[in-house]
Amino acid sequence: MPEGFSFCDLRELFAKANEQKSGDQLAGLAARSERERIAAKSKLADLPLAEIVQRPLIDPGEDDVSRLIAESFDETLFRPLQHMTVGEFREFVLDDATPAATLKELKWGITPEMAAAVAKIMSNKDLILAAAKIRNVTRCRNTMGEVGVLGIRVQPNHPADDVGAILLAAFEGLLYGCGDAVIGVNPATDSVETVASILKALNFLIDAYGVPTQSCCLAHISSQLAALEQGAPIDLLFQSVAGTEAANRSFGITLSMLREGRDQVLEHHRRRNVPWKGSSVMYFETGEGSALSADAHHGVDQLTLEARAYGVARAFDPFLVNSVVGFIGPEYLRDERQIIRAGLEDHFMGKLLGLPMGCDVCYTNHASADQNSADNLLFLLAAAGCNYFMGVPCSDDVMLNYQSTSYHDALAARRIYNLRPAPEFLSWLEARGIYRENEPVLLDVPARRRLIGELESSLERFA
Repeated sequence: MPEGFSFCDLRELFAKANEQKSGDQLAGLAARSERERIAAKSKLADLPLAEIVQRPLIDPGEDDVSRLIAESFDETLFRPLQHMTVGEFREFVLDDATPAATLKELKWGITPEMAAAVAKIMSNKDLILAAAKIRNVTRCRNTMGEVGVLGIRVQPNHPADDVGAILLAAFEGLLYGCGDAVIGVNPATDSVETVASILKALNFLIDAYGVPTQSCCLAHISSQLAALEQGAPIDLLFQSVAGTEAANRSFGITLSMLREGRDQVLEHHRRRNVPWKGSSVMYFETGEGSALSADAHHGVDQLTLEARAYGVARAFDPFLVNSVVGFIGPEYLRDERQIIRAGLEDHFMGKLLGLPMGCDVCYTNHASADQNSADNLLFLLAAAGCNYFMGVPCSDDVMLNYQSTSYHDALAARRIYNLRPAPEFLSWLEARGIYRENEPVLLDVPARRRLIGELESSLERFA
């Protein structure tokens, strides 16, 4: 007798149509077999998009993220899609006759749950092809996301928040042509004094060398705004966000805090004598499993909750967004296969929803992954048009204790795919002799010593 499967509601259907994720298994939501997974994918492919709109997975009356998604949904833009099933929507997204401009125009008619649904029935190749069509360009001190550009966040973290060591590591990244996305430091201590010190130091480095890039201290939003009140300069306001109200509450944030913080930084920018290229001032990080780890997932699978986090992010016109795809650990993404799949899904969903998506291609030391795994995902995402990656000295973050991608990895990806840094940043690199004709220059030892000597002299003046 043939095996049959039924699904009691959309939450169960969405969860069981997901690719294998250890987080969904931990939550008791995953398909029990590949047969059940395929049955769920088949049923999801036949599901009308209109039904996804009409039947929210989490009640808007109980969750402000659901309310935000409903309030930002544009029914007029949805009309060209309203008669499609999820499977037909997949064909529409992948069709060569559907240009990137059309997908960008429709983004507010696409809900995060729609993006999640279509991602679940796509192959890895589909996710790369679809994401590569879409370019979401943003501007702050420079311009990120254009065709042919691959940005890098320099991440010079230090376990003791030593400002001199942070600036030296950041300067090294600049010498490799990295740092156009942002020079972003995760502080070891989330105190207002530490945050202010880091922000002032990064701003000094940028001003002293005229670097057309952004700085950011990735502390809690309240610490950053307190530092702002004490006179620290803020280019980008950072916060980790999640896909449910309860998960965001576990981070110590609300949507109103994000709105108020963005308004404060925009006003701060208007008072600063900086040649801003645009008004995107927010930087968000996300990660599959964050809601589950806070016991705030409402029985919804982690991929769909990640898409809902993007629904939060896009409401605030961010300059940068990235999934920290393997950071939470193997309880949520067990191994290389799951991390690669999640990275491709996250990048595609964010792009489809209109976000300037980057990715921290990373893994923890107790996951079944290694640096070859990171290389694989890095190059797949570069092919998919990822806006930026992380540049961590030697790929090893000694403060956060996880493995990411290095300055050398960034240069390799740019070379293989013939990509370049952000245009304003590239002009600066060429003026400084770090790049020549769109290619990095191998500086000899005396030249490096001269540049580092300049920095050390500048640090003495700064101190």
